[in-house]
Amino acid sequence: MGCTLEGKHLVLGVTGGIAAYKSVELLRLLVKEGASVRVVVTENATRFVGPMTFEALSQRQVCRNLFASTDDASVQHIHWAEEAEGVVIAPATANIIGKLANGIADDALSTFMLAVTCPVLICPAMNSNMYASRQVQRNLTLLRDYGYTVLEPGSGELACGTTGPGRLPEPPIIRDALETLLAPKDFQGRRLLISAGPTREAIDPVRFITNPSSGKMGYAIARAAAMRGAVVTLVTGPTALTLPADVTCVPVTSAAEMATEVLERLEDADIIIKTAAVADFRPATAASRKVKKETADLNLPLERTQDILKALGERKGGRILVGFAAETHELDRFAAGKREAKNLDMIVGNLIGGADAGFGADTNRATFYFKDGRRETVDLMTKQALAHLLLDRVGRLMR
Repeated sequence: MGCTLEGKHLVLGVTGGIAAYKSVELLRLLVKEGASVRVVVTENATRFVGPMTFEALSQRQVCRNLFASTDDASVQHIHWAEEAEGVVIAPATANIIGKLANGIADDALSTFMLAVTCPVLICPAMNSNMYASRQVQRNLTLLRDYGYTVLEPGSGELACGTTGPGRLPEPPIIRDALETLLAPKDFQGRRLLISAGPTREAIDPVRFITNPSSGKMGYAIARAAAMRGAVVTLVTGPTALTLPADVTCVPVTSAAEMATEVLERLEDADIIIKTAAVADFRPATAASRKVKKETADLNLPLERTQDILKALGERKGGRILVGFAAETHELDRFAAGKREAKNLDMIVGNLIGGADAGFGADTNRATFYFKDGRRETVDLMTKQALAHLLLDRVGRLMR
C-alpha cells in the first residue's frame, strides 16, 4: 500500500477566513505526497487566495461557482463527491460549519459536501469567542455525530488580536490528521517498540562520538504505526525532529541509556523495530572536565558498547523483531548475515553514501531480507512511504 496518501483522490475545501493562506501550503504538501487533489472554494475564500494559485499547485480546475458557464468543474461536483476518497476543509469557518450541520446547500462547497460519502476532516479556524459559542459548539457536535472528524484548533494569538483557541493548525499537522483518518487500522491494539536516531558517547562534557543519523526513518515508522492504530513507544537518541503525534517518546543520549530503556520495555511490546544507529564504540573513560587541547592525549582508548539488537534477539520469544543494516558495500552478505546472527525476523538493508538515500535524506531505497531466505528490493521512495511498506511486510509476518 505504501504511503496512505499516494494515489488518493482528495478534495480540499477552502472557506473565507484569514487562515486560507495556510491551505496553499496544505495543498502543496498533499500533492507532494502523491495525492490527486481537487479544490473547491467559496466566493469569500477567493478574497484571501485567488483560484489561480490553487490551480497552479493542483494542476486542476478549481470549483468556485455552480452556475459559471465557463467553469467546467462546476458541473462535475457530484462526480467529484463520488470520486473522492477523502475530503478536508481547511479553514472551516463558523459559516460552513453551520451549513454542514444543518443541511444548507447554497454554494459550490456546501452543495458538494451534501453528496460526499467518504471520510471528512473539518479544521475549524475563527475568533476564540466564536469558536467557544454555544451555536458553533453545537454544530461541531452535530458534525461529529454525522461521522465527520473535527481537528481541534490550536491556541495562541489570532489575527483579530485576541488570544485563545481558534488558530488553524499548521499544514503538516492537518496532513498527518488526514493521513491518519484514511490509514487502515490493521495495527489496532498492537504494541510497537521503535528505536531511532543516533547515540552520543561522551569524551568530556563538550565532546562526544556520534554518527550522522537524523532519526528520520525511525520517526517515520513511529508516525505510520500510530496512524495505523498501534500503541507506539519511541526510544530516541538526540534529533532535531518533531515528535510524531500519539506516540510515547523516551529520550536517551548514550548507547547504555538506549539499551536500558529498550530492554526494560521489551516485555510490553509485540513488535520491535530497531532503526537507531547506536554507536559501536565509546571512550573507555569520559573526562569529568573539558580536556584542554594543549595537554590532551591524542590517543583515545575505546571500548565496545552493548549489542542491543543481539540482546533483543536472544530475549524476543514470540515477538517480531526487525533490524536495520546501513552498509557501504556488500549489502547482501552483511545484511543477511546480521539477520541470521541476531535472530531477526526481518532486516532492512540499505547502502549509504548517496545524497538521496541513507543518513539525513528524506528518501531511501532498501532491500528487505526475511527469515525464510526471501529478499525484496524496493526503489527510491520517501521514508514515510517506506515506513508504510515496511509495516505492510510486518503485517504479513503477524499473519
